[in-house]
Amino acid sequence: PENVVAFFNGVAQEVREIMAGLGCRTLNELIGRTELLERRPVDDFPEEIRGRVANIDLSRLLYQIDPSGTDSRIHTRERNERFGDSSLDDKIITDAKIALVKGGKVKLSYKINNTHRNVGTRVAGHIGYTFGDQGLAEGAIDITLHGSAGQSFGCFLAKGIHLTLIGEANDYVGKGMNGGEIVVRPPDGCKFTWAENSIIGNTVMYGATGGRLFAAGLAGERFCVRNSGGTAVVEGVGDHGCEYMTGGRVVVIGKTGRNFAAGMSGGVAYVLDEQGDFERRLNKEMVGLTRLEEFDEEVELVKSMITRHQEYTGSARAEQILFWWDDYLPKFVRVMPHDYKRVLEAQAEMRARGLSEEEAVMAAFESNAKDAARVGGK
Repeated sequence: PENVVAFFNGVAQEVREIMAGLGCRTLNELIGRTELLERRPVDDFPEEIRGRVANIDLSRLLYQIDPSGTDSRIHTRERNERFGDSSLDDKIITDAKIALVKGGKVKLSYKINNTHRNVGTRVAGHIGYTFGDQGLAEGAIDITLHGSAGQSFGCFLAKGIHLTLIGEANDYVGKGMNGGEIVVRPPDGCKFTWAENSIIGNTVMYGATGGRLFAAGLAGERFCVRNSGGTAVVEGVGDHGCEYMTGGRVVVIGKTGRNFAAGMSGGVAYVLDEQGDFERRLNKEMVGLTRLEEFDEEVELVKSMITRHQEYTGSARAEQILFWWDDYLPKFVRVMPHDYKRVLEAQAEMRARGLSEEEAVMAAFESNAKDAARVGGK
């Protein structure tokens, strides 16, 4: 940390020196002062690119829009809030008072567009402030939304909230979610194949600690990055799926991008490998690959997760897999980190000896740490 502090102090000092040389005391005095900028001579560049550099027209970037210097160079309003620009959560909190105050149940429906960001976050904060980590009863606040959700849909979601989005969502769906459920599916009557088209953006369930996500379509890159406890079913993901994941369970019933499970140290992922080439896209540095059908209990778990996915979303892809389950089962693979597997095995052994759940967990981690130390010693 001291090095980071020293670095930024050095940057700040250099900025102060440059500003002093320009005769400015504050950054506000510099913003918009394009007359203080000058073009680097073409001769400064390597000979092979001088021709291209010379053809770049910078006049519009360096244009002095207000030579008098009287207009605002920073902002047209003091803050970024605009008159009448209220969060959808403000209305939800008002409409869900029965649940938020008395702990009852309520069903709500709204239209949503991509300027509605962080939908569900303030509601979750209200639940946390009033009811603590225990949240509300499952499905206490059941919200259906129609349209295109903006960034961070369902961010930091709390226990007791069920969000159904009929449309699509941008990046960071379920970021940091702690509980509740998020369902995203296309509207009925779509002419495209759900399982072949994107339904949610990048970095979905980033840092989630709990809750469940069901997405009837494809997700972008870095799906479930740093997920530590959330559960998800999705019909395909981009590159770097389950990156740095430390817990939770993920079921992918479609294709994945490259570098799957990079840095994954916990949790389990189940992937439908129809073409038999998933191993080429798997980052095997920290994880191992086995066939799902070798683990009876987990077979039932995965089947139940896909069943719930189909019930919530109406996914044709999930329905097909469940109908031909015996044919699809051999194509599912199980991705589990090596260390996590050793801890689970040690934990099961400790429980068999009669230790409590907490004692078994502690003993398993201690055993794994000793094994790691022996390997390091060698």
